[in-house]
Amino acid sequence: MIEDPTHGPEPAKVRRPFAEKLSARRRREVVAVLLFSGTPMFESAIPLSVFGVDRQDAGVPRYRLLACAGEEGPLRTTGGLELRAPYGLGALSRAGTVIVPAWRSITGQPPAPALAALRRAHSEGARIVGLCTGAFALGAAGLLDGRPATTHWMYAPTLAKRYPSVHVDPRELYVDDGDIMTSAGTAAGIDLCLHIVRQDHGPEAAGALARRLVLPSRRGPQPATAAATESQSRYFDRSLPEDIGADPLAEVVAWALEHLHEQFDVEQLAARAYMSRRTFDRRFRALTGSAPLQWLITQRVLQAQRLLEMSDYSVDEVAGRCGFRSPVALRGHFRRQLGASPAAYRAAYRARQQAAEATGRLRHGAETGRKAADHPVPRLPGQRGRTGL
Repeated sequence: MIEDPTHGPEPAKVRRPFAEKLSARRRREVVAVLLFSGTPMFESAIPLSVFGVDRQDAGVPRYRLLACAGEEGPLRTTGGLELRAPYGLGALSRAGTVIVPAWRSITGQPPAPALAALRRAHSEGARIVGLCTGAFALGAAGLLDGRPATTHWMYAPTLAKRYPSVHVDPRELYVDDGDIMTSAGTAAGIDLCLHIVRQDHGPEAAGALARRLVLPSRRGPQPATAAATESQSRYFDRSLPEDIGADPLAEVVAWALEHLHEQFDVEQLAARAYMSRRTFDRRFRALTGSAPLQWLITQRVLQAQRLLEMSDYSVDEVAGRCGFRSPVALRGHFRRQLGASPAAYRAAYRARQQAAEATGRLRHGAETGRKAADHPVPRLPGQRGRTGL
């Protein structure tokens, strides 16, 4: 979850509050999951499991789940399985929360009736959630315009290119913008679902659910604690989308991510894949939705972000460690992608971290003071209290 979606020195955007009043026909406890054909089974199963199983015996408040088909069925998922959703798009009209767990194509357009149903739900006060590639459905519906959002880091450049008014942050596990929420890759979808339970029913309910699912109760940044900050950037080296794992290009992509500190170009990647440059470009774009050169530049910029945040290397040293041929090249690409120079980005990031640490210390001090007031130190017989300082 991010509170400040900006990457440069611009002021933080104010998170939009979740609608206080739903349409009369909608219920807060009703969660609709919008399913499409061709989507991964795991992503689809996440909200079905979190919100569709009665765990009241474990202290988890019950939701009412509606599994809704976003198009004509039967719906085919990974492994050739067929699903028959018990509800259609009409059932979305009863939901206080609508979740799109995935969308099958990062370059294709979701069905128009499904997009219209999402827009209607949002206009009537429903909370709209996109897990992983589900963000592309929200983007196609126009619900992410002018908002911060995330998706799997490999697909983030495509999301940003297709919907340029969206503030895409590929480093976040999930983004809570009030009435619109998005998450990164597969496991981050679980994190966002737990966050929703925590938001609706408090940390004890979310903790009880996490224990039942044998999961950590919270990943991702916690309010005002810089030390707790966690993002999907630490998974870049090892995490590949589910549908790329079996592709011959997966090995080349993994190699590129492990050697970003070296200088190599797309021609060398094509050679490693034993393909001509033209074939490699076509296959790579079909697989990731991005041209290989743009993808490579984006990964180098993301690596530069990490080094600027976590190290004291100079900008020149960062450029060399990210495979840029010169600091000038780094500065140009960095500014084009993030709207700020590397030096300005580092200064803004550290200022945010210092402010978060200061706020955390204040909160900790206030909490300590409250606990002391609730549990005063007992006085010994004959001991006199002190008044005034």
